[in-house]
Amino acid sequence: MTEHQGPHAAMATLVLLPGMDGSGDLFAGFVSALGDRVEAIVISYPPALALGYAGLTEHARAQLPLDRPFVLVGESFSGPVAIALAAARPPGLIGLVLCCTFARTPRPLLAPLGPLVSLLPMSSKLTVLIAPFLLGFGAPLALRRALRRALDQVPQARLRSRLREVMAVDYTARARTIAVPVLYLQATRDCIVPAAAARLLASLCPDWRLVALRGPHLLLQTCPRHSASAVRDFVADVTSETRQ
Repeated sequence: MTEHQGPHAAMATLVLLPGMDGSGDLFAGFVSALGDRVEAIVISYPPALALGYAGLTEHARAQLPLDRPFVLVGESFSGPVAIALAAARPPGLIGLVLCCTFARTPRPLLAPLGPLVSLLPMSSKLTVLIAPFLLGFGAPLALRRALRRALDQVPQARLRSRLREVMAVDYTARARTIAVPVLYLQATRDCIVPAAAARLLASLCPDWRLVALRGPHLLLQTCPRHSASAVRDFVADVTSETRQ
């Protein structure tokens, strides 16, 4: 777990849960764009442990702050982890941000193919092929290199197991019990998670806010300033509502 602390942090702390790579390294640009009024804690997942969604949820739960209000951010793969944590109503949680993510498998027609995931090549050498789907076409070289470095840290077997988790998950029942305000960041050019995932969550969460930003699936990485602005406004709102 790493922290970025500003000297004048007056709002609730952000707790960031990473994408499928699990490192949290790809949050660097987003955290920088937040500025020094928002403190951000980045939780990473242990690459050596074969943890499914249940295990990752417990791993993240143990690292939640206990001494201050906080807002959870679940990006892509970690949306179900964030939903499970929010549904459990941990002390201090005042808001939830879901970014390009889902409560149940976003591509249900592919779910029967789960057993075939073990045959998929997951080498980081394939970054050149998958980057356009995650980062959009023409993404800066620095971002593509950062993506490859993040994937290099994770064993192929771990990536396959996490993909199987995505193909099987259904946390809609848990999403119905979320009591805090929810902000959903939607990428208008998302090739991975369809808009139907946001519509489903909108039907489940009573206090729902959606911000659509023009960009690809890895929205926090490709549009850090606009994403940070939307999240910062949300954190300010829920912090203010809590203090009233």
